[in-house]
Formats: sequence, C-alpha cells, structure tokens
Amino acid sequence: MFGLKSVYFYLLAVQITLIKILKKFYFSSKNYNKSLESITPQQVYYSPNPFLLSIISSYKNQSFKINEVDPNVFWLEDKKKNSEQAHKFLWLNLIDRKGDQKNLKKIIYIWMLKNSKYQKKIWETSTLSARIISWILNIDIILNNSTFDFKKNFFNSIVSQSNHLKKNIRFEKNILKKIEILTAIILSGLVFKEYEANFQIGVKELETLVKNTFDNYGFPLSRNPNDLLFYSKYLILCREVIKDSQKYVPEFLEDIIEKNLICLNYIKTPNDQLPLFNGATTSELSQINQYLQKAENKKITKVNFGGLFKAKHKNHLIFFDIEKPPQKKFSNSYQSGPLSFEYFIDDVKIISNSGFGSSISKKAETLSRLTACQSTLTLNDTSVTKFEQNELVKKVFGNSIRDDFKSFDLIEKDENGLLGCSAANNGYEKSFGCTHKREIYIDKENNYLKGIDHIFKKRDGYPVRYSFRFHVNPELTVVKTMSGNGALIQISKNKSLLFTINNENLELEKSIFFAEKKILDSTCITITGNLVNKNRSFNWAIKKNI
Repeated sequence: MFGLKSVYFYLLAVQITLIKILKKFYFSSKNYNKSLESITPQQVYYSPNPFLLSIISSYKNQSFKINEVDPNVFWLEDKKKNSEQAHKFLWLNLIDRKGDQKNLKKIIYIWMLKNSKYQKKIWETSTLSARIISWILNIDIILNNSTFDFKKNFFNSIVSQSNHLKKNIRFEKNILKKIEILTAIILSGLVFKEYEANFQIGVKELETLVKNTFDNYGFPLSRNPNDLLFYSKYLILCREVIKDSQKYVPEFLEDIIEKNLICLNYIKTPNDQLPLFNGATTSELSQINQYLQKAENKKITKVNFGGLFKAKHKNHLIFFDIEKPPQKKFSNSYQSGPLSFEYFIDDVKIISNSGFGSSISKKAETLSRLTACQSTLTLNDTSVTKFEQNELVKKVFGNSIRDDFKSFDLIEKDENGLLGCSAANNGYEKSFGCTHKREIYIDKENNYLKGIDHIFKKRDGYPVRYSFRFHVNPELTVVKTMSGNGALIQISKNKSLLFTINNENLELEKSIFFAEKKILDSTCITITGNLVNKNRSFNWAIKKNI
C-alpha cells in the first residue's frame, strides 16, 4: 500500500510538472496574452474600504511617504531587494492617503508599461493575487483625478490579471494560494458590474474550498495554527468586502469565520500569539484582534481543537498535541512532534517547541521538522515521522510526510485535584517495537505541573536509546542543580521554577529556536538512557522554587 501510494504521488508529480512546463511556454506567447483581454469596465460600481487591507498586510507601525519617492527609479531600486513585496503592492496600506497621489499613479503607470504581459516571477500566484487585492482596495485614490487613458489601462490590467487567475485556478494545488486567488476574483466581481460573474464563481469555489479544508469545528486539516490564522484573515476580508458592497454574505462564510475565531481564541497564548505546533511561527493576532474580541464570549465546551488539548487553571496553562499527523496533501508544514506540549505560568512561556523555520531558510525548515526540535520523545535519535525524499514530489507537493502513525487512548481528566489528559501513539512501533504514552496534569491542590511518560516495549532483545527533550523558552536561563536530577529555570530576578525527574539524571543541551525570522540560541532539558527488555515510566514535575 505504501509503495502504491508513493508511485501514485510520483506519477501525479510528473503530470503536474509537465503541465507547468507547457504552461510556461504558452503563457509567454502572444496568443495567451491576447486571450486575457476582454471587455473594459466602464466604471467602478463599488469602492471598498481601503483600511480592510490591514487585515492581510503584514506591514504595521510604519509609514511610506509616497511624495518623497522618485517614480522613475522606484522599480530600478526594487531590483536590489524586496522585489516580490514591492510587486504585491501591500505597501499601499502605509501611504498617506492625503498626500501627493501623482507619484503613486506614475509608479503604477510604469509598472503597467513594463509588466502588462505575463512574466513568471511578477505574475506568480500569490504576488498577482495580492496586487489585485491591493489595487482594488485602494482604487479610490489610484483613480482620483486620473486621466481617461490611465483609467482604461488600469481597468484592463486588473481584468487581464484576474482572467489569468480564473484560467489557472484549477491547477493550483496550494490551498493557501488558492484562497488568495479567490479573494482577488471575488473583489474583481464586486467592483466591476461587467464581471459580476467573477463574484459568483469566487463564492462557489470558496464554499468548496471551505468544505474540503477544515474539520467540523473550523480548524484546518493541516493542523497548523499559522494556516488557521492565514485562512481567517482572507475569509474575514471576503466577508467584509461582500458586506461593504451591500451584497448578501453567504451563510457558509459566516459559519466558518465564527468557527475559525473560536479556534483562534481557544489556542491564543497569553501574549496574543500562537502555540508552536505543526508549522507555527511567532505570529501576532493584532491584525484581526477586533474580530477575536467579538467572539471571546462564545461558550466552548470542547477541550481540544485541531488535535491540541488545552488545560487552564489559575496561572497555569498547557497545550498538548494529542493527534495523529494530517493527510499527506495537508502535511507540507507538519512537524514530527506527537505528544509535545507547551507550558505557561503567570503568562510566561516556560516549555516550548522550537517553531518552524520557514521564515529563515529551507535548511532551517528541514531541521525544525525533526522530533528532536519538539518537547517530546525521540528513540535512537530518529524522528517519529518520515518525510518525502523524492525531489520531484517535494517540488510539487512540498515536504509532505511519507508515513504516519496512530494516536489513541485519549483520556481527559478533571478529578482528584488533577486537570489534564493522557494520550498515546504508535509512531515508534514499526521501527523499535515501542509505543509512547504521556500523561500531563496541572495539580490544582499543590499548584504545579506534573507529567508521566511511559515507554512500552513490545519487542525485546536489543537496547533502544531514549531522549526526552523539554525545550525552554529562549528568553529564560537554565542551570543544572547539584543533585543532577533537577534544573532551575530563571524567570526573573526573584522568580524561578524547578524542573525535577525521579530516578534519572538530566543534562542541559544547547538548542536552537526557529520561530522568529532568525535562529536564536536556546536550552533544552534532556533525559537520556537505554531501554532493553522492559517498559519504563518517567515521573517529572515543574514547581515553583521556594
């Protein structure tokens, strides 16, 4: 079965690659660029609120003085750095809307002269979609006091780019890019009466995407918190522009946004960020905070969303990954860290995962997928999940998983003064004949975190080296205690925690943290040893140091 699945994805990758090669030549032809031309819109029937761009724009606390820019060298300077970002035009969110708009028109005019026909890099899906969205959301200032010829060329440019997206959306396999495309198509259908069909097409495709991308509770099937935030932003933007244009907002869109916001509120950390599981990086929620606040009072009875169990009591908070990996097609950001956890006390993160290195480099991304970068168990220094090695398949589908495992025996607990849960997985069963079970609880009566890890060895005869790693927040310092089985975690000058483990020695290892835009040094508490012919349990705790 595994072999057949690999062959299937390889053949599919070959097919998609051949299509891309053929498209590359076709897109550069005169016939293709001619096919993108269609009716020129007569006017704008709806001017969206330009401030909605802030929902998806990563720019903040900056300003861009357009009247101080020389339009004649703008695109020449752009070749040196940030080319992709400049062509997205998300920087329109930063300009002074009361300032000189002549420079803005000239920058766009020069862009249209140079790039009105397909160019691979500049017309890349994400870049093109962002450009249409940015232009349409700022269409009022772009067209203000503009000439007839500028207006006509500008409308035609939007139409041609939108037509390119419509013609090729069925070939787009990346769902994150697909929602960008659909947002751009929906916007083009709202502002131009001649292209109202774009709105209908976009909404219909968006409904299909929602049905195939989220679980019943509104969490992405990728199990990636960053994906949840990304989708939420674009879905909210779609809803707001539809509502702003005084059209009926589809029920499915209202429903999925409500579910998304409930999920985000559920996993939101005390510092308004996302926990670092399954592809997440340090991401702030400020861009949609006003929408999150409206959903804060929604009653939640579930204790896990997206396979992340949450337990909170007073100043203690834990997130615990209890679920199996996602399906292969949703796994290109998955990290092999089952039963990893993150722990907060007094709103400070103590135990963390290492984050995902996608914002740093390909090498950092690959390293950050390893089980050793998560606060969980590794056996014989191997990762619990294997990733795709075929370069062609990786190029087409991303660095997706090659095999998976099962999670089982989830038991939630809130009794006898303990709040938390236990879960197990068989990720190491095939290679080492072992299963891993972790129990993690907040001791409400004694005010500390306790954990019990179990390794059940089903095959005897040869030793297996185990390593438990507890990655400490890189902002904190850690020192080993004299006893050898404890580590002092310093939170502030007068505040520290003590990590202890029974009947085991621990070591402090140098580690690295990938969640920012650069690699940071950090420390992890490591317990290692050999397991031969018996099961073993490990009792550990994190308490306030008195």
